[in-house]
Amino acid sequence: MTNVKDVAKLAQVSTATVSRVISNKGKVKKETREKVLKAIEVLDYHPNNIGRQLRTMKTMTILVLVPDITNTFFSKILRKIEVTAIEKGYEVLLGDTQNKSADKYFGYFYEKKVDGIISLTSYFDVKNLETINKQIPFVLACENIEGINLPSVTINNILGAEIMTHYLIDKGHKNISYISGPLKGILGKNRLTGFKQQMLKHNLKINDDWIFEGDFTIQSGYKIGMKILKLKELPSAIFAANDEMAIGIIKVLTKHGIRVPDDISIVGFDNIISSEIITPELTTYAQPVEEIGNQAIQKLLDLIENKELKETDTLLEGTILERQSAQNIK
Repeated sequence: MTNVKDVAKLAQVSTATVSRVISNKGKVKKETREKVLKAIEVLDYHPNNIGRQLRTMKTMTILVLVPDITNTFFSKILRKIEVTAIEKGYEVLLGDTQNKSADKYFGYFYEKKVDGIISLTSYFDVKNLETINKQIPFVLACENIEGINLPSVTINNILGAEIMTHYLIDKGHKNISYISGPLKGILGKNRLTGFKQQMLKHNLKINDDWIFEGDFTIQSGYKIGMKILKLKELPSAIFAANDEMAIGIIKVLTKHGIRVPDDISIVGFDNIISSEIITPELTTYAQPVEEIGNQAIQKLLDLIENKELKETDTLLEGTILERQSAQNIK
């Protein structure tokens, strides 16, 4: 079986140099690193993780929790996290919480299977979260939880919803329907708050019959679209709290002969890939997804290595991407 001595011999370096390259720690000249990596590839060498864990008391594994793995919004975040983690010698475990409580995944830490956790969901029992946060490096991404000292990377979801609501109001829309995500979650609550605050700021009526709760899936958007069709009076515009629900609604309206944006304007939130493919292309609020992933993994790695964080909470900015799904009211 190939071992570190074989790699060192082929690369003509010391075993210590090979170890530094594998662990990605310590200074190694670029040309030397390339020689070692080439030797590893030629020999098809795989480091002994068990031995490394015994020496360092680390699993070199992190856990990433996602509320819904089928939601494409998370794909670029996950890719950035995994690419960076692998570069630093870590493996990534993925947990799909299916929009349910994620507390059961804390068992991975208690069983010493992971060195840290990044969560893209806030569905936790707060007391359990406070306990785990004191014992293991933990970073919350995409969402934040008030009242708990937990490193986080997110955007201002209230402000983002205000911006999208103002965008429609600025186009002359007064009768606006809002499609919320699950209101048991912080994300759903914050974006609904942003919508309501902007409507009240402009002295516009909030019609409770035009507010629907979905679950951030295309399917729920489709079902809500059917409910909208049954309303006595149709809104002039719809703000969906994420792109997937907006796409589901567009599909229903188009199927039943209602033109977007000629009859009803629609905007979304997130800027997933499908928002550019749907007809008409969806106006949306674009989150800096790659930067969210980058900041989250960097924070976690710093915590694992006992480095002091430059900032505990990182607040990133999104931006409107104006496409064809919304227009000025006639």
